[in-house]
Amino acid sequence: MEQNLGVAHFLSQVDGVGQFLLVTLLSMSLASWYLIVTKMLSTWRMARQRRRFMTLFHNAHDLDEVDVFVREHDTREPFSHLARQGLAAIRQYRARTGQRLIEATSADEFLTRALRRAIEQDTARLEYGQTVLASVASAAPFVGLFGTVWGIYHALLAIGMTGQASLDKVAGPVGEALIMTALGLAVAIPAVLAYNAVARSNRLLLSELDGFAHDLFAFMSTGIRTTPAEPAADTPPRAPVPALSGEPA
Repeated sequence: MEQNLGVAHFLSQVDGVGQFLLVTLLSMSLASWYLIVTKMLSTWRMARQRRRFMTLFHNAHDLDEVDVFVREHDTREPFSHLARQGLAAIRQYRARTGQRLIEATSADEFLTRALRRAIEQDTARLEYGQTVLASVASAAPFVGLFGTVWGIYHALLAIGMTGQASLDKVAGPVGEALIMTALGLAVAIPAVLAYNAVARSNRLLLSELDGFAHDLFAFMSTGIRTTPAEPAADTPPRAPVPALSGEPA
């Protein structure tokens, strides 16, 4: 009589410990793939929003135009969020009363703190889920290895009870051990690749964001662009953007 040794047979032979390990690996896999898909969608959406914001920022006549844009498009994209926090710092500093400890500083230091705080918030938001991916990548192989050891243990029990090391006695437990190993690797490998991809993407994005923060600080504190565009021959020169302190030129 031919016996079916497929996945259904494997699941029917797994004991309580094996079922627990399978549920653990399934939960790890679902969590990692959820983060992989959401990170891909979030990265694509932020890239599109970033291109739109940077196009407006480089073509804006003054900070008021940028301020209107970031107010109307309240996105979680890091570059527009950085500009929004910087502009909010400008308004807060100009409306200062001098009675609060946070206002007891110079204009440049006040803006620097606001931009640094915005970068820290964006860093925390970008790194969301990386801990889960790293945990899955490091723990899943060991969960599979534990299942492997448990399957070999069952095989040794079968040999000890029967006194025979025939294939029909050890094939099931050894097959269970190999399947657990394969499942652990199948869960860990996508998590490792996703973690490396996300870490590299975040590192490049934060590096560009840091450079943009320096340009934004120079522009907001002096009113002068760091890389001004060449005006057309028939275009009259624009008035400089007011400095952060609001003092007359």
